[in-house]
Amino acid sequence: MKVLVTGGSGFIGSHVVDKLAEAGLTPRIYDVIPSPWHEAGTVDTYHGDLDDLTALTDAMQGCDAVLHLAAVADVNQVNLDPLFADKVNVRGTINVLEAARQTGVKRVVYASTIWAYNGCKESHVDEDTQLGLANHVYTASKIAGEMYCTSYAELYGVEYTILRFGIPYGTRARPAAVVPQFVRKALAGEPLTIAGGGAQTRRFVYVEDLADGCVAGLLPQAANRVFNLVGTEDTSILEIAEVVKELLGDVDIVHTEGRAGDFRGVEVSHKRAKEELNWEARVPFKEGVKRYLDWHLATHEAPTEVDAV
Repeated sequence: MKVLVTGGSGFIGSHVVDKLAEAGLTPRIYDVIPSPWHEAGTVDTYHGDLDDLTALTDAMQGCDAVLHLAAVADVNQVNLDPLFADKVNVRGTINVLEAARQTGVKRVVYASTIWAYNGCKESHVDEDTQLGLANHVYTASKIAGEMYCTSYAELYGVEYTILRFGIPYGTRARPAAVVPQFVRKALAGEPLTIAGGGAQTRRFVYVEDLADGCVAGLLPQAANRVFNLVGTEDTSILEIAEVVKELLGDVDIVHTEGRAGDFRGVEVSHKRAKEELNWEARVPFKEGVKRYLDWHLATHEAPTEVDAV
């Protein structure tokens, strides 16, 4: 099976490419930049934007499925430029689906997010929970992508699998993500800043576990289904800072004003993915942060004062 991975040069996508290859499948990258994680020539690669339908259809030729991961995933960037987020997350997704329709690709696996539950009144949610109206452009853009997936399945027979990701972390993460930010600040001796009281929780999921879940999304039983790919622990933002502090030594933790439209945190069930896909997150949060820290220290020049830690 040949699988196109949009955003295959990025944080999650590069791990998905690796997991596809490990599973005996043939990955093909579609991204605006070359992969910094794969030696040139080792992975079939097409370069292009999500708004280029011609480039997308060209890249999908001969593919059996698409893992659509490319997106503006930094909620702060979405907040600063909502029109660009719409262009990438919404119109980019319908372009992927249209390219799949035109080329006869059977399945589009769409990377959504547990932010989809942010408008829900319930404190415990699963894939059957009715979604509420979004209070953040990022949430709205990802739900719109889900709706395009179900619409293309109904109208044109393009199968979908919707994967609602927990908060990803781990090696190769973008610097703006919360764990890399906290690690970087702690290494530099800077205080860790937390928006609001820090009690808001997240279901984090280690990136390699998440990549395994993406591959599982290609299984026949995943067709036209929605799955939560989340960790098994509810971790508060304050607990993240405390884990980093425990691993790196004494560091100050300071609180700032909360973000408007922030994900309030709900308990997200992973039961369906476990029962139907035999998928479950295996890396505990603290172990995942340690793996990221070890990778960061091995690939970045650490400050002198950290050498003795």
